[in-house]
Amino acid sequence: MPASAVPRVSAVLPAFNEEGNLTTCVGRVVRALQANTSAHEVIVVDDGSRDGTAAILEGLERSTPTLRVLRHAANRGYGAALRSGFDAARYEWIFMMDADNQFDPEEVARLLAEEAEADIVAGYRRRRRDPLLRRLNALAFFTLVRLLFGRLVRDVNCAFKLIRRDLLRQLDLQSSGALINTELLVKARRFEARIVEVPVEHFPRESGRQTGANPRVVLRAFAELIAFRRSLRAR
Repeated sequence: MPASAVPRVSAVLPAFNEEGNLTTCVGRVVRALQANTSAHEVIVVDDGSRDGTAAILEGLERSTPTLRVLRHAANRGYGAALRSGFDAARYEWIFMMDADNQFDPEEVARLLAEEAEADIVAGYRRRRRDPLLRRLNALAFFTLVRLLFGRLVRDVNCAFKLIRRDLLRQLDLQSSGALINTELLVKARRFEARIVEVPVEHFPRESGRQTGANPRVVLRAFAELIAFRRSLRAR
């Protein structure tokens, strides 16, 4: 592939209390993008972490020229962290991935292989390696999503996606919480965006705590979903 055809990519990684994962995660993402892009940046959004995340990111920022760190003074939610990263991104493609080391950043090559035919390349987990309660919550939530919106993609909330920046700019995303992926895909469908799905590996979390099974997070996600559905009907 000629150099001019190799894409430029902004990686967006939301992080909340990920002190045990960030050094490994950022290093792996940088290496993967160096090998597969003509230019890249890695944007980590520290969403009001209360552990050592900020200090670790300060050190990584000094030693990693392509790393940019954004900070929320207080925790604003997963969707808000992603939106901050999307707004700051400078390159034509945006690669989103969580900072918890549950994905292999090298698999971004599989997403990039589809970029000529897609506006969104959506990863789906071959086997989801999360605790049972989190998987049950996800099943209930996305059963409701499918009832309300029809089929979007095989794995709506898979945090491993490649998205055209110019498409994201048109979507005017508003979600602050876990609904962000659903909102993105519903609005992208209205723009007749081309979506290609690609299987990726998923790994158990080895450090830090998941928030997806937290009852407050779950209830907030359901409340956001109903409010989003109402807003679409109002329009």
